[in-house]
Amino acid sequence: MSYEAKIKSMGLEIPEAPKPVAAYVPAVLIDGYVYTSGQLPFVNGELKYTGKVGQEVKEKDAYEAAKICALNCLSVIKGVVGDLDKIEQIVKVNGYVASAEGFEMQPKVINGASELLGEIFGEKGQHARLAVGVNQLPFNATCEIEMIVKVK
Repeated sequence: MSYEAKIKSMGLEIPEAPKPVAAYVPAVLIDGYVYTSGQLPFVNGELKYTGKVGQEVKEKDAYEAAKICALNCLSVIKGVVGDLDKIEQIVKVNGYVASAEGFEMQPKVINGASELLGEIFGEKGQHARLAVGVNQLPFNATCEIEMIVKVK
């Protein structure tokens, strides 16, 4: 089963790649690695989750936001390589969580992305990771994720 078929079987889909919101490209392919720009939880051109976790946003909702960010990362990767089946390994996921003072569960939020990638790609979805809390993200987004992926 292709990775896209697997994603569809999970009731999800790879969205159309979000358009850059500033002066950058969504992803770059160099020496067999795709480096994505940070992806926000955009759905159909609108931010689905905004605000700080531990304040306006519940942890479980931020977990869902991280899943959306991961799907958006996969979308821009597909835009560069043409087919998700070219992914050999998810190498690294960097996750940034807009956090209220005292919120310390950023790893649980970014698990939304990590667990989704593991479910889609199996062993190839296991990756190194950063999960950090920040005071503010662009457009008041709840989280932002960037990825490094090895491709064929």
